[in-house]
Amino acid sequence: MPDVPEPNLPEPPPPTTGVRARQVLRNPRLWVIPAVLVGLLSLLMSLLYLGGILDPRADLHHIPIGLVDTDRGATVAGQQRNLGEQVVTGIATAPGQGDTVSWRRLDEAAAREQLASGKLYGVLQVPPDFTAAVAALGSSGGAEPARPTVVQYTNPGVGSLGSSLAAQIGQQAVREASLRLGGTLTALPGTQGLDNAARLLIADPITLTTAVGHPIGSRSGLGLTAFYYTLLLVLAGFMGANIIGNGVDVALGYADNEIGPWRARHPVVPIDRTGTLAVKCAMSVVLSLLTSSLIMFASVVVLDMDAAHLPLLWVFSVCATSAVGLGVQAINAAFGGIGLLISMFVFIVLGLPSSGATIPLDALPSFYRFLALFEPMRQLTDGVRAILFFDAQADAGLTRAWVWIGIGTVAALLFGFGMTRYYDRKGLHRTVPELS
Repeated sequence: MPDVPEPNLPEPPPPTTGVRARQVLRNPRLWVIPAVLVGLLSLLMSLLYLGGILDPRADLHHIPIGLVDTDRGATVAGQQRNLGEQVVTGIATAPGQGDTVSWRRLDEAAAREQLASGKLYGVLQVPPDFTAAVAALGSSGGAEPARPTVVQYTNPGVGSLGSSLAAQIGQQAVREASLRLGGTLTALPGTQGLDNAARLLIADPITLTTAVGHPIGSRSGLGLTAFYYTLLLVLAGFMGANIIGNGVDVALGYADNEIGPWRARHPVVPIDRTGTLAVKCAMSVVLSLLTSSLIMFASVVVLDMDAAHLPLLWVFSVCATSAVGLGVQAINAAFGGIGLLISMFVFIVLGLPSSGATIPLDALPSFYRFLALFEPMRQLTDGVRAILFFDAQADAGLTRAWVWIGIGTVAALLFGFGMTRYYDRKGLHRTVPELS
């Protein structure tokens, strides 16, 4: 009698252990690592983010403001004087400033050039007729003379807070200079016979007017679009690298593909760690072309963000996103699962408060100024800001940004492939060999 084949019956479901969620939660070892990591992350983020913004005025350190004297001088009380020079010198040497301000004595052309390259946060300029206007205050009869004026030029391209801090410092400096000049004028013999209104005017003679020294577009977020555009590039590189890394691991069979209640695993592809990293790095570079293009399309075309030098901005964006992606891939390859936290600290947690974009570096504590020497987000922000606001000038931060993109790319490749080749040589493969 021929053998009858057995019917193909479905495999029985795996036996359940009967373990309940509350039993798992009672295991103290389950809590230790998540509690430590989550607690440390919350503590460090609180200290880092709030520690740099609580009192920018108290942390001011050599904020650069220009001083320009174009006064031609005039005769005051029978003597030839140049009161503009006196005012500018008094502001630059006033006591009690410490290292808060870095006053830079410049001519008019140099001051405008440094405003246009982001080297100055503002400028105080004494106009050519300043001394003549002071001399006219003591004249009697006729209409009230115009008050002598100092012009304050702002630089919104360095950020709204940086420009605002410079403006506040300038206002205080001119106020003090006006009172000092008033004390000098009221002591002159010719002012003794003036009426009370004229004497009050002479006691505080200077008025301050404000103008934009280096204008930026109205759709520039008050100078903050450079920061947010940079943040988009960093996030695209960071998140893209992690998505690519997980996708490659799933495709090669080293990670499960879990969507909702469904879970699947592909057959393992026998590839070493170095080859896996090469695949992930190549995909990060290629996909940075897509992400950078979409970021520019959304920002410039859809949202009408003010931007110039678009081809250069696109090339810079691609290179910046690629450098971040390569850095994340290298860190993840070297440190495994915890690499996500490490790369998040390197590129985001430490990068945001030390970028100098929302709070200027000159108003940050020294620890953040130290981080800004090498943190990627600071370098990339300077490059984007130079392209968007300062006519892509090399000395506005663009050269520094390109140099650090190159350094970061080379460092990521050397570190990542150095570690994976070491693991491969040691036989530290990603699969556990089956026992015979």
